[in-house]
Amino acid sequence: MAEKGALQRYLSVGEVAKRCGIAVSAVHFYERKGLISSIRTDGNQRRFHRGVLRKLAIIKVAQKTGIPLSEIGAALDKLPRNTVPTVKDWEHLSSQWRDDLNERIDQLTRLRDQLGQCIGCGCLSISACPLYNPNDALGGDGPGARLLELEDE
Repeated sequence: MAEKGALQRYLSVGEVAKRCGIAVSAVHFYERKGLISSIRTDGNQRRFHRGVLRKLAIIKVAQKTGIPLSEIGAALDKLPRNTVPTVKDWEHLSSQWRDDLNERIDQLTRLRDQLGQCIGCGCLSISACPLYNPNDALGGDGPGARLLELEDE
């Protein structure tokens, strides 16, 4: 990183955190997880290419939709190294996550709709629920919220 123009393409960890609206510790966390990377100056300070701002925006959006960091990392690993994610990259990533998100929305909608009546018979220790589980008929189907899970299958 000898030339001044090259330095202007790089941001300190504090600048990255401020621009993204996250804590410095979050920037370090994402780097430890391998989701973003930095280089080191001659003085051993971290510097992040400006493209990390877009990667962090993708990470934040994906996390808000409930996508696990492991899946986010796997998706980012498919992008070309040392490049700024493009609109086309985002379209590809978001299309991968759309089906999963729609499925979770459907599941949460069913859960919301059942919440006032029943919790989906996850309480299989109750031997007789006159509404949804008379004589504990669902107990033989396995553990968990069987009514909700059966709708998913």
